[in-house]
Order: sequence, then C-alpha cells, then structure tokens
Amino acid sequence: MSLTSKLNLLKGNTLNTIRYKALLIIALILITTNNTVLAQAGGRYVYEFMNLSNSARVSAFGSNFATIDDNDIDLAYSNPSLITNEMHHQISLNYLGYFAGTKAGFISFGHNIKKLGTFVGSLQFINYGTFDATDNTGQETGTFNASEYNFVIGWSKPLSDNLRLGVNIKNILSNLESYHSYGIAADVALNYSNDNKLLSSSLIFKNMGRQISTYTGSDNEPLHFNIQFGIAKKFEHAPFRLLFLFNNLQKWDLKYSDPSHEGEVDPFTGEVKTSSKAWDITDNTLRHIILGVEFIPGKGKFMVRFGYNYRRQQEMKIANRSGLVGFSFGVGLKVYKFKIGYSRTSYHLSGGTNTISIGTNLDSFFQNNNNK
Repeated sequence: MSLTSKLNLLKGNTLNTIRYKALLIIALILITTNNTVLAQAGGRYVYEFMNLSNSARVSAFGSNFATIDDNDIDLAYSNPSLITNEMHHQISLNYLGYFAGTKAGFISFGHNIKKLGTFVGSLQFINYGTFDATDNTGQETGTFNASEYNFVIGWSKPLSDNLRLGVNIKNILSNLESYHSYGIAADVALNYSNDNKLLSSSLIFKNMGRQISTYTGSDNEPLHFNIQFGIAKKFEHAPFRLLFLFNNLQKWDLKYSDPSHEGEVDPFTGEVKTSSKAWDITDNTLRHIILGVEFIPGKGKFMVRFGYNYRRQQEMKIANRSGLVGFSFGVGLKVYKFKIGYSRTSYHLSGGTNTISIGTNLDSFFQNNNNK
C-alpha cells in the first residue's frame, strides 16, 4: 500500500489510533533525515544562527531548547510541542546582545483556530553589523552589511490528554554582502506531560530541510540536523524545577581534537599523557547533557534560573582555566501584566552574552477594558 493510501486511511481515525499516527510520524522523519544524517558527519553546517537561544529563560538554562509545559510562548520557537491554547494572543519580544557588535532578536505571537489547533508565528533576525569592503589589493571600496532571517510558523495539536504533537516550518533567508541564500526546514516534536507527577518530557527532531538556493550556485550545504530530548521535573513540596536536556543524540562523538595541540607531557617520563577509555566515554556522554534548575519561591512572581553546559565549557575554556565558562544564570519577574526576563551566559573568560525578554497576553488588556 502506498504512503498516500495509508494517510487517507488515517484521516478518519479517532484518538484510539494515536499509536499508529505516532509510528507514521516517526517513519516520515526517518525517510526525510536518512540522507541528511549521513551527509553531515564531520562537516560544517549552514544557517547556524537558527540554533541561538531565543529567550532569556532558555538561555539561563545554558541550552537552546527547554521542555517545560507551562504555556510559555518563548519555549515554542525551539519546541513546538509546547504550544498550547493558552498562548492565544500571547506576544513576546526578545533581544540578544551577541559578540563583536552582533545583535539578534526574536518576535513571537500566538493564535488559536478552533478545530485546527494553535499556531505561533516567530521572526528571528540577526545583524552582524557593517563591514569594510576591500579589493584584492586591500584598498577600501566601501562598506557592506550581513544579516539573516528565519520566519517560523509553529503548530500544535493534542493527540491525547498527555501527548501533544508540534511542528515548526522554517523559511530561512541569508544575506551576506552580495551573496544570498534561501532555505526551508522543519522541526517535529512530541511532548508528554503528566500534571499529577509535575513531569514534562519532549523529543524533538530539529532542522530537517535543505538549501533551496545557495550563495554561489554550488552544491547545497547541509543544515545542522539535531535530535534533542529533555525532561523537566517540578517538586510538589520544594520550590524548584530540574531540567535534564540532551543534545545531538544523532551523533555520539562530539569531541574536537586540535591537531596543533600535542597534549599534556608528563614531566618525569616526557611522554604525552593519554586519557583512559572510561574517561573518554564519560567525557563524550557529558557533552550531550545540559543541566538546568529553576527556583520558583512564593507565588511564582519571581524566578531564579541556572544552567551548566559541559560541552561549552570544554570547548571554550583556556587550557586548564575554565572559570565560569559553561555556566549561565537568569531571573524572571511577573510585573502587572508583563513577564520580564534577563539572562547572562558565559561563553569565554573574556565575556559572555546578555538576553532580555518581555512578554504579555494582549487579551488581558481588553478583558480589563470590558469589565469597566
């Protein structure tokens, strides 16, 4: 039976056939990503700006996604399975002050359509600033700009009381001086939530797609396909939530070996020290894991967040000095009708990045006016 026939059979199914729908989704993902995964091994990726953390809350956890199911529209950009009906008319603005004058921002807005589900539209932009243009001899000929954009339409629909499906469709535009590129990609995510156990877990297949037009008309460059999994657990009698986030599950070895670095030399024997096999396995495992914690004292009007990214620390530290590299922190406030967030992420001993977020629900203003 053809795939089209199978889809037609599934259209009339009720929630009792959820297991078959899930299997179909997984099959489509495997078909779509089969060639992509093989092509990326050891290669470089295009449109990496899409993997930036999009909000202060996400950045504070040291990650670029989260799995907290609490109707926060800021989490929908990286995890569409967290989109809920409560995001109807939510709006969020986020600003990221990146390195070397690079600036990035995210705008998200949610809207619910009965019988179709909830949609969240997001616009991501990054501006790399103004550069001096020179000819082959080094003479200045003017200036040029570089910027990239990602317009995302996210959709979510409950499959059952505990399971929700989410999909992001991404339209990507990159303008680097006189070179332009356009691409399209998709994220598919499944989220399981259990309110009684205060538990939420998500599986995300991210950045499945390709370049439609390349910068120079040459072969297509691969996108950074990424399989992510996360668990968020809140405690009934303790004011905090723990997050265990797993990145790049499609690839085991995430280590980078610097060919110019000969390794640490034993001062007594003169031999280069090598790590044990057990440590190599441990080191590689930790590079996939990001740990986060969110403290929510009192009535939840004030939150403090922390995160630790082991891989970031190992790749960005200087020799044996790590300092706070790999650590991140942030705060969140609920003031009047607004949610305000700030985070600081340490990438290097020389500095880090700052993210500011502000969001509200537009309906809350109209409701108050109607009650007057």
